[in-house]
Amino acid sequence: MINLSHYIDHTLLKATATPDDIVKLCNEAKEYRFYAVCINSCYTFLAANELKNSDAKVASVVGFPLGSSSCHAKVCEAEQCIKDGADEIDMVLNIGFLKAKLHKSVREEIAAIKEAIGSRTLKVILETCYLKDDEIRIACQIAKKAGADYVKTSTGYGTSGATKHVVKIMVDEVGDTLKIKASGGIKDAETAKKYIDMGVSRIGTSSGITIVSQNKKNTDEHTY
Repeated sequence: MINLSHYIDHTLLKATATPDDIVKLCNEAKEYRFYAVCINSCYTFLAANELKNSDAKVASVVGFPLGSSSCHAKVCEAEQCIKDGADEIDMVLNIGFLKAKLHKSVREEIAAIKEAIGSRTLKVILETCYLKDDEIRIACQIAKKAGADYVKTSTGYGTSGATKHVVKIMVDEVGDTLKIKASGGIKDAETAKKYIDMGVSRIGTSSGITIVSQNKKNTDEHTY
């Protein structure tokens, strides 16, 4: 049986999230043994403090959700996240630059953020709902050249999230050279397992508790 909890970034990125909501998220991450929490950067210090005696990591988002902040602003945000205790950074690449074929600018931005965070994990959010298939492939190539650790499908705030079609393109493009995070619209255990079977290393979802509970229920039923 796949232990789905070890794949899940337990996510809360709503504009209305309060400090109490983040504390609750962290307590859930500890209880269900999720890999990480994924939060807005303003809550990095709070989450890191709540999780300091646990195995759960803190993944903070940068340039979220549009990706259109200046490179300098993204680097400064990432640096502050690391100071505040983030283990991982999920950055949104500059989608407009990518579509305009300003590939050097996109690559340099990703590389600058990776340099700023050092050995910490960098996930590059492609926001695939806005990209053509060839743009997804190019974005994967750029992220790889820039030194990223992961490519990620979506913010969850675009017109759609992860799809089987998009994940297959990403898996085919990066192979074993980068890891892949599927996020956006993943709400049940069957969908999560489908992506893991395809080669995804991490699942970003706000439905983590539902997913692991479904998986446990299905496993228990098959035991009898």
